[in-house]
Amino acid sequence: METKTFAELGLSQKVQAAIAAAGYANPTPIQAAAIPVAVTGQDVLGIAQTGTGKTASFVLPMITRLETGRARARMPRSLILAPTRELAAQCAQSFEKYGVNHKLDVALLIGGVSMDDQVRKLDRGVDVLIATPGRLLDHFQRGRLMLMGVEILVIDEADRMLDMGFIPDIEKICNLLPPRRQTLFFSATMPPEITRLVNQFLRDPERIEVAKPATTAKTITQSFRFCPDSEDWVKRETLRDMIHTQNVKNAIIFCNRKRDVAILLKSLLKHGFNAGALHGDMDQKSRMETLDRFRNGDIMLLAASDVAARGLDIPDVSHVFNFDLPWQSDDYVHRIGRTGRAGREGTAQSIVTPDELKSLKDIEKMLGEDVVWIGEPPTEQDFADAGKRRRGRGGRGGRSGAERESGGRGESARSGGRRASGGARRSEQPGTGSAPPQQARDGARPKDRVPRAEQEARHDDARRPDEARRPDNARRPDDARRPQAARAKKPVAAAAKQEERPAPAVPRARTPRPQESDAGKAAVGAFAGNVPAFLRRPPRPAKAASE
Repeated sequence: METKTFAELGLSQKVQAAIAAAGYANPTPIQAAAIPVAVTGQDVLGIAQTGTGKTASFVLPMITRLETGRARARMPRSLILAPTRELAAQCAQSFEKYGVNHKLDVALLIGGVSMDDQVRKLDRGVDVLIATPGRLLDHFQRGRLMLMGVEILVIDEADRMLDMGFIPDIEKICNLLPPRRQTLFFSATMPPEITRLVNQFLRDPERIEVAKPATTAKTITQSFRFCPDSEDWVKRETLRDMIHTQNVKNAIIFCNRKRDVAILLKSLLKHGFNAGALHGDMDQKSRMETLDRFRNGDIMLLAASDVAARGLDIPDVSHVFNFDLPWQSDDYVHRIGRTGRAGREGTAQSIVTPDELKSLKDIEKMLGEDVVWIGEPPTEQDFADAGKRRRGRGGRGGRSGAERESGGRGESARSGGRRASGGARRSEQPGTGSAPPQQARDGARPKDRVPRAEQEARHDDARRPDEARRPDNARRPDDARRPQAARAKKPVAAAAKQEERPAPAVPRARTPRPQESDAGKAAVGAFAGNVPAFLRRPPRPAKAASE
């Protein structure tokens, strides 16, 4: 659709005035294709990479459609589901910007914020409810919210919902909504689970795909730097060199783990950089304050985990650095999409260690072109050895080669006696086949065992029956020379022990006995003498047979 201005998209005059006041003249491709369909009330499936203006694609038609009508208490007229608190807050800001000429009540239901304030807004009635799935279900289960009045449902960043495990919650929420509604569904990628969700809850949607799924914006200059050493301190030194050699106005630095974000922030501050951090363990107030400081320019570098990789609209980010390559190639698209937004130029640079060459191949395959290297690229031998390296950073995180070859003998020596006592039982388990070498050594009880293991074995033997207490060198030769005699003695010994055992006690009759024997009284009296005074109970009177 060849549309040049917002006036041709079917939006109301009030919405067009708000767009002009915000300084926008021409819609993006996803906006030009999705807004005319959404205004008519038809379901929309929008697919586009991050940074293309998907938020305005559903905010603008929603405001137009909600101009008529009135909200009722605890019954929102529209619902927007977002995967993260930051993305939900960003949607609320969009309604404030584009709805200046309207009197729409907007409520934001996210974690980390007082629930009482949210309940008061719901009681007054809201036109637009923006929520994360978990907090929305929490309010619903407490009876503070009714969803049968929702006319428009928006699911934003659906693939991110899948990554965060929200798909069951999304299905539960969709089943609570009225079937006659409009659904606007936006995602950057379309994995099979998302396709199943679309087929289940959308009715004849208009599929709008303005770019190939999981592609990066053409305004982003991408490059990679190979770091032969996987140690973190070497990577931090490489990162500082990359920052110094670039004309960095501000940058987001991505790590895979939250603990690495904290370590990187400490290192950047130590070397004199103006830096902050953003990760999932921070409370909501600290996260919003850090984002505001970064937007305002008070912070130059923002070390972040993937919580900042999706949906955050920070308009003018000059650089994105990947301290760690993401584990999923799709996440690479969302990370570098924080720069080069709305047609601006951006730069994305990534550090690649030998352990990450396999992830680099996945990214290269997804991009469909060869990557550009800064400095010396990895050799063919580096790529060949990539799959053979141990997991973990710098070779850490596993046993050494000597430990693997020995099979953990140090531990076996410390617990040799204990394993010897149970070796036979382990070897007799069904389905195990022949015992492993360590179990074979334990079960055979060789004579050249270390003295400490012999002592522990004898200590275990002390708790065995008399036949088993005899040392091996005294028992096994006799058993070997006289196998039949040894087998013959065992039943005799068992019979003798059976005769020595006391006869089983006869169960006591339930009927009360009128009188105990003298022997019984003596036994009870002897036992009572050993009981402390504070545990003794006064004798109970005997019950008569008539009772």
